[in-house]
Amino acid sequence: MLEHGGRLRKAAEQYGIAEADWLDLSSGLAPWPWPIPEIGMRAWARLPETDDGLEQAARDYYGATHVLPVPGSQAAIQLLPRLRRAGKVGVLSPCYAEHAEAWRRNGYIVREVLEQEVDFFLDSLDVLVVVNPNNPTGLSLTPERLLDWHARLAQRGGWLVVDEAFMDNTPQLSLAAQADQVGLIVLRSFGKFFGLAGVRLGFVLAERKLLKLLAEQVGPWAVSGPTRVLGQVCLRDSEGHARQRVRSEAASLRLAQLLERHGLKPHGGCALFQWLITDRAELLHEFMARRGILLRLFTHNSSLRFGLPADEADWSRLEQAFVAYAKEYP
Repeated sequence: MLEHGGRLRKAAEQYGIAEADWLDLSSGLAPWPWPIPEIGMRAWARLPETDDGLEQAARDYYGATHVLPVPGSQAAIQLLPRLRRAGKVGVLSPCYAEHAEAWRRNGYIVREVLEQEVDFFLDSLDVLVVVNPNNPTGLSLTPERLLDWHARLAQRGGWLVVDEAFMDNTPQLSLAAQADQVGLIVLRSFGKFFGLAGVRLGFVLAERKLLKLLAEQVGPWAVSGPTRVLGQVCLRDSEGHARQRVRSEAASLRLAQLLERHGLKPHGGCALFQWLITDRAELLHEFMARRGILLRLFTHNSSLRFGLPADEADWSRLEQAFVAYAKEYP
């Protein structure tokens, strides 16, 4: 199992601080979970059905022609390699580590490439995986550039896989509307923007034939009945979407300004997190953890990802921790 953010119980045990006393900024989730609607007993008592309106709600929300609900986009990441024969896969890196891991585990040759290297290597690849906006760097690529890469891959029967887990704030950059093209696969995460990672829901947007093959791998009843009800309510709440976008963008800007004020100007970010490279990454991570503030540490490139504080008490706590850090490590 790879390391991820959100390992709060492990941190609580390691530092001797109760889980309830932590400020968890490690997972890049919107810190304002959507209200949970009343879910009727029927959803709990019966096997889930696929014609209940969830797929249509997702098509409307994402602007996609075909969608497949899955139990979190992580499930699709692990299953997609089963739909091809072994070959060469490029992963635009650094990014969410599960992508490269999934293809390697299924026997593919994986090359992790930088943004400026993609055009050089693309014609030797069978699949290119891109996280857009990228996690953790926040890099956003234009639809035009991605569609050019897709066209080059599709000529040879290749795939472009675009993980849009953090795309909800910038739908104008999404490839969802083009995902019915052969060889273009878009992954969408539900839990991050809606602040409900625990429900385990995601969507794959692609052409119908590929989704049918993937559905066979996912198996029946993969998304629970209560999750399907909850998903529909959230996806159809257009007023709530607008509120969430406004407050997350404002909080992300505030976080970037807070970091910069303390001499830690971010190197990237998006509406749900900020990313910092510093040779003191491990030191800062440890300092914050001893004060019950959990960050996401990336040791391979000495960087940190900061999620969004939820309220003024959290902002104040983070500010005070930075003041203490500056005094101890000027």
